[in-house]
Amino acid sequence: MTEPAPAASADPRRTEGLHPLHPHLDALSTLELAQTFASDQLDAVQAVRRAAPQLARAADAALPRLARGGRLLYAGAGTSGRLGVLDASELPPTFSWPPERALAVIAGGERAIRQATEGAEDDEAAGRQAIAGLQPAPDDVLIAVAASGTTPWVLGAVAAARAAGALTVGLANNPLTPLLTATDCPVLLDTGPELISGSTRLKAGTAQKIALNTLSSTLMVRLGKVYGNLMVDLRAGNAKLEARALRLVMHATGAAEGVARAALSEAGGQVKVAVVSLRLGVGVPEAQRRLEAAGGHARAALGEGEWGL
Repeated sequence: MTEPAPAASADPRRTEGLHPLHPHLDALSTLELAQTFASDQLDAVQAVRRAAPQLARAADAALPRLARGGRLLYAGAGTSGRLGVLDASELPPTFSWPPERALAVIAGGERAIRQATEGAEDDEAAGRQAIAGLQPAPDDVLIAVAASGTTPWVLGAVAAARAAGALTVGLANNPLTPLLTATDCPVLLDTGPELISGSTRLKAGTAQKIALNTLSSTLMVRLGKVYGNLMVDLRAGNAKLEARALRLVMHATGAAEGVARAALSEAGGQVKVAVVSLRLGVGVPEAQRRLEAAGGHARAALGEGEWGL
């Protein structure tokens, strides 16, 4: 008599579990699939909302380091790594954050951004080397992302950053995993099982994207890159951004289009400088001096209050 095959051992990671609500996912209609996948993403939003205190703690720990000139470093594999690359890439055009201060590494190297290199994530030594190659320093902040929380390459990156004295932030979608215990500021994004079992590009990836947006945007606001809710550290580099910069200056100052355009031109396209110049009725050099004295915070430069780190 044939012996039954031994049962596979259960994986304790929730992201690897079987979703209990849709065992017949493949039998749903196209509309039902679209509705089901979209609704499941709500779990990602809730996971980040629960993690808000952890994200705030990470931001508060990172702020003084970044204010002293530290860099944001990102490390991840697969989807997590690509999301880190995306976040790092968007900070310079959005907030005029220096590109050399937002660096991302991904398991498998640049090729892995567009082509899956699944085996690369198992190489812990390569993760160490990738971060060591960036020459991390104590004022740097590493944001390490791994849905499983167990990825060897990411854990190697964390080890190298910690050895250099850098602050480490870990984003993982499973509780009690090595990434959360190895980092200074652990952030749990508990999204549970995926609709397609183990496909963490779904709501686990969505939660990571929201968390990265939340963390980096919080940092940029606290660093003075925003006035009110206006993106005043924007530097116009194309027609769309030039039009956006003009609208921002007009909104922040109440100036007519021609006046705002002239101020923006004199300020070299720097929205924040143009706003301070127009609001205070001073020239661009004086506006720049006041912003520098205020640590780059437009509100403080305008005498509307200070925002310390």
